[in-house]
Amino acid sequence: MSLEEDRAVQAAKDTVVRETDQGFRVLGSPDKSVTHQHDVDRIEEFDVTNEMIQESGDNPEAWLTYGGNYEQHRRTTADVITPDNVADLEVEYILDVGAGSSMEGTPLIVPGDPPIMYQSNGPNHVKAIDAREGDILWSYTYAVPSDVVLCCDDNNRGVAAYGDKVFMTTLDSGVVALDRYTGEEVWHTSTADHEEGYSATWAPIAYDGMIFTGSAGGEYGVRGFHKALDAETGDELWHTWTSPETEWVGDSINQSCATNWMNATVDVEQRRLYLPIGNPGPDFDGSVRPGPNRNSCGTLALDMDTGERLWTHQEVAHDVWDYDSAAPRVLIRDMEIEHRNTTKDVVVSAGKTAWLYTMDTETGELIERSEPGVQQLNMYRMIPHIDEGRRMPFMPGAMGGNDWQPPAYNPETGLMYTKMNNSPQEAWWRFEEYEEGKKYWGGILEDETEAVPDEYNGKISAIVAINPETGERVWRDWIESDAYIWGGMVTTETGVVFTGTQNGDFIAYDGESGDRLWEYDLGEASIAGSPMSWYDPETEKQYVAIQVGGSGWLRRGAGGRDTRLAVFSLSE
Repeated sequence: MSLEEDRAVQAAKDTVVRETDQGFRVLGSPDKSVTHQHDVDRIEEFDVTNEMIQESGDNPEAWLTYGGNYEQHRRTTADVITPDNVADLEVEYILDVGAGSSMEGTPLIVPGDPPIMYQSNGPNHVKAIDAREGDILWSYTYAVPSDVVLCCDDNNRGVAAYGDKVFMTTLDSGVVALDRYTGEEVWHTSTADHEEGYSATWAPIAYDGMIFTGSAGGEYGVRGFHKALDAETGDELWHTWTSPETEWVGDSINQSCATNWMNATVDVEQRRLYLPIGNPGPDFDGSVRPGPNRNSCGTLALDMDTGERLWTHQEVAHDVWDYDSAAPRVLIRDMEIEHRNTTKDVVVSAGKTAWLYTMDTETGELIERSEPGVQQLNMYRMIPHIDEGRRMPFMPGAMGGNDWQPPAYNPETGLMYTKMNNSPQEAWWRFEEYEEGKKYWGGILEDETEAVPDEYNGKISAIVAINPETGERVWRDWIESDAYIWGGMVTTETGVVFTGTQNGDFIAYDGESGDRLWEYDLGEASIAGSPMSWYDPETEKQYVAIQVGGSGWLRRGAGGRDTRLAVFSLSE
């Protein structure tokens, strides 16, 4: 059956995303969610267990959670591809998914015969794919309400697999559970009122019968939270506000934002979650929220069973630069920290500030702040009022440094790999009245500016390797382009690092030296997806997959939309 006959694909194609002065609007979505089945009998029926997901980081045949393992290392133990032979990598297939709005996701692989890929993209469209043959087995499109307003495109960055279900966040701030074998909807839970400005775009995380999900809408004056749902029923188990009332002045807590708009990192040994936390609200007018606005722009640790707050580490106090700290945290066990003569479990944050922060998992104490990955110019200078007529371009701009794009960590090299933006922006603050469901920035952000700092090197982004123990920046590859860089990384046990650029190039790096070992031109479309990799014992090949296509924030450049999933392979 062709994609033209796939009702779920057609429903996603009919859904139109328009940018307005209030953000992105989703129009033309189906009245009811649509599932279309092709060849579901190929999907082996067995439960995806906690143990399988915990072991997937060491199982070359699996990629069972967004970050490859609960620690979010984005590393595969598949070892066919090496620095010596990666130049022989070839296209296995390029699949037109048929509905390609935002393409920022990471597919999952459930091992089996055949291995099944679960791939998602905007607008809330997900597929089950025979990963060996590239055949679509079922498709699903969620019915997004027409009054949803989104700051930054109709993104969907992935799904969770657990038990006999697949879970996806929905743009109207919900989670939907699908039958993993048929694509049919089992339950849907709303986590917040989208009419207030809430939304959801990340891949949820599943563990021990719970689905962990956060909050987005930090440009609409919402209040950030994280919560746990029952995986079988969708019932709420606990709800925790990211910012407690005692840390904010007056009623500013009501529009405090500090949303948790990328997924949690699971510490199965301590039964903890480490959450990335975004900007306070409103973004640029700090006068209505005096004080440090604690628990925004940093890391929050929660007890996974109760939601109890354990500790926080703030990277930017009283943020007025939109310095979200959004990327998933990386948990590293038993790191030997020579300069402190100790060995600790640490959690690492790559923030918009362009620094990596290495923290003690027990207390949140900062152990090391790295060298910057990109330029820091006019950083932390207070932005002017709109009426003052002053200009103050600052770097990193509101795109980062490292924004949401997930870094990768390789225990063999001891390095973290991340993509960072290096572009000046300007912002002005002004007083704005809060209105529910309306944009509440408290100012203006210029995406482009002619007033650049004298020291600016003109390179819009970089791919960077940093040692989280010492903070040393080991290597950096500057990228020249007219567009921002987006998307994440993957690394292999053998020391290869894969990522895509805004120029449409898919690149393999030597993880030790930063040398480019292989490149493939995927055309003009920006690559905003995050790659992953697996091994298939039947074909004796290692595969690497990447979604091709940009996001609405990638306005600078002609990349635009795309509808492709590119899969590369190398035989033993």
